[in-house]
Amino acid sequence: MTGASRGIGRRTALALAAAGHDVAFTARTVAEGEGRIPPRQGAGAEIPVPGSLERTRSEIEALGARALPVRMDLLDRESVRAAARTVLDAWGRVDVLVNNAVAHVPGTHERFLDLDVDVAERLTAGNYLNQLVLLQAVVPAMVEQGGGTIVNLCSGSATSDPPAPPGEGGWGVAYSASKAAFGRLAGAVNAEYRQRGIRAYNLDPGFVVTDAGAARGGIDALKGEGFEATPEEAPGAAVAWLVAHPEAAERFLGRVIWTPKLVADLGLLD
Repeated sequence: MTGASRGIGRRTALALAAAGHDVAFTARTVAEGEGRIPPRQGAGAEIPVPGSLERTRSEIEALGARALPVRMDLLDRESVRAAARTVLDAWGRVDVLVNNAVAHVPGTHERFLDLDVDVAERLTAGNYLNQLVLLQAVVPAMVEQGGGTIVNLCSGSATSDPPAPPGEGGWGVAYSASKAAFGRLAGAVNAEYRQRGIRAYNLDPGFVVTDAGAARGGIDALKGEGFEATPEEAPGAAVAWLVAHPEAAERFLGRVIWTPKLVADLGLLD
């Protein structure tokens, strides 16, 4: 589980622990009070956010599951490889990999002509290339153990045009383009490894107001464009269901799963 110090990642880690899974999880923030993210636009001061590896660990263990916190930074490729090695060395296998983390880079959501191409390059590395590296580290272990489940938290911005410019209800092209590339990984894994027991899904969480999103002002602008917020716990419930019901989940292979519809159809939050 990546990006599990707060938000969707933390909720998903807890959902898996509640379902009986031991959870290895990554994040950049080790201790509570250390979390910082850049503003959505511009190069202003970093914004404090709650959450940490320490907090998520205590919450997982309170549910009776084993917890393995691992510091990882998506913008540091060697830390990504090291995180995979740490988990495999400690536990010997990975049954479920949830790729939730995103790269936090200042200037991500600038307008088209204001975008620094170096920012777009760093986002491509963090949101796509280094997640490819993580999959390359984990997939061979899944093949050797006879299978596994991969859930990639994709983004509607990868397939939908922004409804407005960045800052007025839209998103930056650097982010959406990096997430579009990331959205091709699950299909590639399925094409090569489905017959060897690996299932990879693209799960669109919907528009979730996470701790980071709330710190940056929420999604009021998006609401003004007609986008409704999704409960933060909904993606975790969807992931736990995909893992627990492999036969029923087969029909979602090769599709982007819209979290609000899945949880509503199955009554996962009732």
